[in-house]
Amino acid sequence: METTKDMAFFPPQTLQINGRLLSLDKPRIMGILNITPDSFYGGSRFSATDEALRQAEQMLCEGADFLDVGGYSTRPGAEEVPEAEEISRVRPVVAALAKNFPQAIISVDTFRASVARVAVGEGANMINDVSGGQADAAMFAAVGELGVPYVLMHSRGNPQTMQQLTHYEDIFTELMYFFQERILQLQQSGCRDIIIDPGFGFAKTMEQNYTLLKNLSVFRQLNKPLLVGISRKSMIWKKLGTSPEQALNGTTVLHTIAFLQGAQILRVHDVKPAAEIIRLLSDL
Repeated sequence: METTKDMAFFPPQTLQINGRLLSLDKPRIMGILNITPDSFYGGSRFSATDEALRQAEQMLCEGADFLDVGGYSTRPGAEEVPEAEEISRVRPVVAALAKNFPQAIISVDTFRASVARVAVGEGANMINDVSGGQADAAMFAAVGELGVPYVLMHSRGNPQTMQQLTHYEDIFTELMYFFQERILQLQQSGCRDIIIDPGFGFAKTMEQNYTLLKNLSVFRQLNKPLLVGISRKSMIWKKLGTSPEQALNGTTVLHTIAFLQGAQILRVHDVKPAAEIIRLLSDL
C-alpha cells in the first residue's frame, strides 16, 4: 500500500472555482446534504431549508470544504423524482447556502442538465453527476458552458436497475475505458476541471467494491483528482451485519484506506471523523 510520502511523485492538482484555486495537496472533505425523504441514511436527510443551513454550518465548522446538495435519492431501488420536484427541493437550499456561506463550495448532486443550470444560477460551484453524463446527453455541454468543476462518476443503469448490471469481464479495464472516453468528451465540451469517482455501490457487488478500494491508486493514472463516496454504504454495514446508523466505525476504517490509496476528496455524512483521519495521517 502506498503511503502519503509515495504520493509526492504525483503533482498535486487544483480546482478552479469562481476564479479561485483550491489546492488538493491535502485531502478535502465533501459533506452530504440530502434534501430528500428517502435517502438510505436518515442522518443526512433534511426536509427544510433552515435544517439544511444548521447542518451546513456544523459541517463547515468541523472542516468540510464542499457541501453536496442532492434532491434525488440514488440509492438502489429509489423512486424516480420528477424534474420539477428535484428543482423545487434544490433551488431554495442552494440559494440559502450561497447567501449565508459565501465562501463555501457548493456542489449539487444531479444527473440532469436543467437542474445543474438552475443550481449554478443560484450559486452552486460544482456538479456531481452519478450517471457520468449517461442519463442526460445535454450534461457535458451544460457544465462546459457553466465553467464549473464536474464529478464524473462511473455507474450503469439507474437506481431501479443498477443492481442487475454488475457483470464485468475486467472491472478495471472497463472503468478506465469509461473514464478515458468521457474525460475526452468533457474536455471537448469545454470542461476543464474534472474529478473522477469510481462509483462505489453503483452497479458493483460487494466483492467488486472491495477490489476497487484495495486497488484505488490505479485510477491515479488518469491524472485527475479522485473522489471516494463510501460513507455508511451497504458495503460496510451488510458486511458487518448492522445498519447504516451503526456504520460510522467501519466508514472511518475504509476512509483511512481510501486516503492512503490516494483519494483526494472524501464524500461523507460525518465530517468530524473524516477531518480527524486527515489530521492524524497528514504527516505519514
